[in-house]
Amino acid sequence: MTYGGALFGGTLLAGCTGGSGSESTPTGTDAGEPSPNAGDPASPEPDADERGPFSVTMEPMGEVSFEGTPETWMAYFSTYGDMAIALGRLDGLRGLVFTENWPTAFYERLPGVDVSFDDVPQLFAGGGLDKEAFYEMDCDVHLMDPNFISRLADDWDADDHGAIERDVGPIIGNSIRRRDEDWHDYAYYSLYDAFETIAEVFDERERYEAFERVHDDLRSTIRSNLPPVDERPTVGLLSINSDFEDGAFYAYPVHDGNGHKQYRDLGMRGAFDDHMEGSYGEWDYEKLLEVDPDALLFQYGFSHVSTEEFERRIRRMSEDPVGRKLTAVENGRLYRGGTSYQGPIINLFQTEAAAKQFYPDAFGEWNGFESATGEADRLFDYERVASIVAGDF
Repeated sequence: MTYGGALFGGTLLAGCTGGSGSESTPTGTDAGEPSPNAGDPASPEPDADERGPFSVTMEPMGEVSFEGTPETWMAYFSTYGDMAIALGRLDGLRGLVFTENWPTAFYERLPGVDVSFDDVPQLFAGGGLDKEAFYEMDCDVHLMDPNFISRLADDWDADDHGAIERDVGPIIGNSIRRRDEDWHDYAYYSLYDAFETIAEVFDERERYEAFERVHDDLRSTIRSNLPPVDERPTVGLLSINSDFEDGAFYAYPVHDGNGHKQYRDLGMRGAFDDHMEGSYGEWDYEKLLEVDPDALLFQYGFSHVSTEEFERRIRRMSEDPVGRKLTAVENGRLYRGGTSYQGPIINLFQTEAAAKQFYPDAFGEWNGFESATGEADRLFDYERVASIVAGDF
């Protein structure tokens, strides 16, 4: 079977690829808060060769039963896909709803970690998902929030998910990017709450704990070196998928979901937080100039555009008669930002990048993907992360 590439839009994911509309104000748990449905971390995991049927609980699916540890899997996007890769399960990948728009350049900075989706089918094409593709893949587990999939593909409903569960394999996942209250009214998880549950599915408790230590060390490094609040720049979040030619931009406040986790961990002063209601707004240059942040960060800059395309769009902003008056433009503080769909590996790199972009005096300058970064300049141990992925922890 052949699957074509496609970008998704519409009101559900405005700003990801250029949709429009208004969404609800998000709420959710921050990293480190206990999940109402997370597994008991004190419960010992059986050895892999002794593990029989087991169950894992995660909303919205509730209790999900497995006959044994899954070997093959699919995921809807880079949040859960990155979790499975972090857990050393890349070889079991059989398909992705989206193979595009992953910040794969981050993986290239991990020695010995080779992540490529060249032979992985993209399941979303022509505005929908081919149900037969799920039977072709025959995965042991499907890492996706079924409600998110039903909103993404209009022709999917509860009966379709029930058939996949019954005929192919379990479904487990929770859309943790942000809470959209018009449809996501069930339990919400932080990144590491969700990651812990997926580690339980794959019987990878030790790998999860090793990642958790790296993550905690990075947050500790950041907390101990953050400048005082009044010395931090104000940062405006815009989408790189905005219309730079006509000066129409998707602007965001900093929300409580996983999509903005790195900004909360960095104590970022969100320039637009007090100037909009809801989870995003559509602004022109004049509105941006009214707020006039110290810096502008363009979400999806790492995942949706090349370096050359990013620079082209930034040039267009600097050429606009109003855009060129922005303080961030005048001072050259225009940065590539992270994807909102981040798992544990992507989050580490996106946190490091933002720390260097916002606070170069404290953490060193951001060198970009193409520049070699010495070990002394890194905020976490790349080799350690690569070793965990490889199973050496």
